[in-house]
Amino acid sequence: MVLSDRDIKKYLQSGKIRIIPDPDLSEQLGSCSIDLKLGNSFRIFEHSKYPFIDPFDPKNTDGVTKLVEVRNKEPFILHPNDFVLATTVESFELPGDLLARLEGRSSLGRLGIVVHSTASIFEPGWKGKVVMELGNLGRMPIALYPGMRICALTFEKLTSSVDVPYDKKKGAKYINQSSPEPSKMSREK
Repeated sequence: MVLSDRDIKKYLQSGKIRIIPDPDLSEQLGSCSIDLKLGNSFRIFEHSKYPFIDPFDPKNTDGVTKLVEVRNKEPFILHPNDFVLATTVESFELPGDLLARLEGRSSLGRLGIVVHSTASIFEPGWKGKVVMELGNLGRMPIALYPGMRICALTFEKLTSSVDVPYDKKKGAKYINQSSPEPSKMSREK
């Protein structure tokens, strides 16, 4: 069951869903979602450093990317066919009986911007910022500004609370993330 705007407000007021900083509900709350804003940290891929990416080599996955910070009101230009990691301004926390899904915004999708390649689910017990897998599928570069509404979260109620929420998992690789961290797939080897 997807939460309605009415239920999202109730969950925020009760603290069952925590979003920091507090969202401006008059601007960010949709009928069944809440928009999040683009942060100013981007992890870009330095294509010429390595001939390929080895997901099981942590030196390779760390070294092939670079963290870039953009000042407020300064655009980050996302070029056609480019792929970067980016964060939201907000961090959020989920209870053990609720999951969140990352969704794109239609206004940006119509320009060719996608906000996730595969990672759209935030498990019950999630704590941290959203790290988006931003891509430009269009043919023209697009300016993205810190603070602009970039994505939306929808929330789904589970049939019961989970036995092991994400924040209690032994292998929770991205718990409490605050920046666009590189892939930690090498921990799975």
